Amino acid sequence: MPLAPRPPLIFPTLGLVAALALTSCTNASEASTSGSTLSGSANASFDPTTITKDDTLAALVPAAIKSKGTLMVGSDTSYAPAEFLGTDGQTALGYDVDIAKAIAAKLGLQVQVRTAEFASILPSLGPKFDLGMSSFTVNHERLKAVNMVSYFNAGVLWAVQKGNPKNIDLNDLCGKTVGVQTGTVEEDPDASGRSKACTDAGKPAINIVTLKNQADVTTRLVNGGIDAMSADSPIIGYALSQTNGQLERLGDVYDAAPQGITVAKNDTALAELMTKVVNNLIADGTYAKILKSWNNTDGAITKSELNPAVSS
Repeated sequence: MPLAPRPPLIFPTLGLVAALALTSCTNASEASTSGSTLSGSANASFDPTTITKDDTLAALVPAAIKSKGTLMVGSDTSYAPAEFLGTDGQTALGYDVDIAKAIAAKLGLQVQVRTAEFASILPSLGPKFDLGMSSFTVNHERLKAVNMVSYFNAGVLWAVQKGNPKNIDLNDLCGKTVGVQTGTVEEDPDASGRSKACTDAGKPAINIVTLKNQADVTTRLVNGGIDAMSADSPIIGYALSQTNGQLERLGDVYDAAPQGITVAKNDTALAELMTKVVNNLIADGTYAKILKSWNNTDGAITKSELNPAVSS
């Protein structure tokens, strides 16, 4: 992805956002690359032909993947700028997508990034997807279920309507309506924990609106249907930049943690290989170029780890 213009606006109109959100929830769109082209890639900005295949790493590709020649990646493509659909409503874009393309090119493989509901990706690892790349925060619960290869750092951030017309206080959300994407750490433990603290103190619970698609959450906030929303920090930052000044951040980033490429728990060999490939991309500069082109170098890591230790 060196170094193309920023991707197109993802919130040109609220109607279009809603339409694309529904499409990504109900239809399995996919972006496919052979190391040279991305299907329907008028908006694609990363050229995997800039990657030189590493024969040593390619020799470690598991036989089942080598025989089909393609990495199958599951991603919830509603989480710009990490992963989202381009203006054609089908082409997957984002820094997660570009990193997936770089991984495949390094191994001499094709890659297919397929749209899937966020909560469905981890259970589908193995039979349906080789990898899950969808801004998965590394936490203890996920580490029990899957292998996770760290590749990015992000924290939790909140947003409200511009000017905070409802006077939302991050330290007192009791009785307020907040939006989060289903299955994220923003839903549980963060919003759920805050709500429990409210009821434990004898105050009204937080009305937590969970939606399958982050674009729907953002649209709901722009329309005033919810009082605030939370998501990973790069996602909030990008949403603020793409909503024509209608939103603003609330408070600071907190609970920064690594995000991980997910691999089936019983596929240690593939997880170890992904760790080596990510570190190779860090070392040769490809990783930094991808994040720079998406204005997300703040989330860069210096070393990838398999199943890194986390505090929560």
